[in-house]
Amino acid sequence: MSALRLISSAARRAPASFAVARRGYAEAASDRINLSLVLPHQAIYTSSEVIQVNVAAATGDMGILANHVPSIEALRPGVVEVIESGSASKKWFVSGGFANVHPGNKLTINVVEAAPLENFSAEAVRANLQEALKVAAGNGSEEDKLEARIEADVYEALQHALGSK
Repeated sequence: MSALRLISSAARRAPASFAVARRGYAEAASDRINLSLVLPHQAIYTSSEVIQVNVAAATGDMGILANHVPSIEALRPGVVEVIESGSASKKWFVSGGFANVHPGNKLTINVVEAAPLENFSAEAVRANLQEALKVAAGNGSEEDKLEARIEADVYEALQHALGSK
């Protein structure tokens, strides 16, 4: 018997009690997740109950609700949005880090730098981006060019985040 037929045969014979473990979107939205958002020098959230957290993962943007599958996600420069209640949310721009979803509705986000999105000036970001691009395309050392390219990538992500505020 092929493995696929064996699995589907076993699934048909499984007791009905296994079907109770399924959850729908409405059930997940009513639960809360315990968030810890920490930097090396500061804790922004410490086991705070929130409804949802949206992160800029390296594999794409994702939302994390209660009962999310345990995982580890690398974060790229971008926005971490914390939805604390119905429509109240806070947005933080992070330079990168990791989001760890633990069993039992726990989420830990470790980042190197984070700042509230409203603390940034679109004009200052635009000027700094132009300067970083100039250095990256200039005649400096390869190390200076690479650092400027990383800086430009962060400013581009920040500019995008400010545009979608």
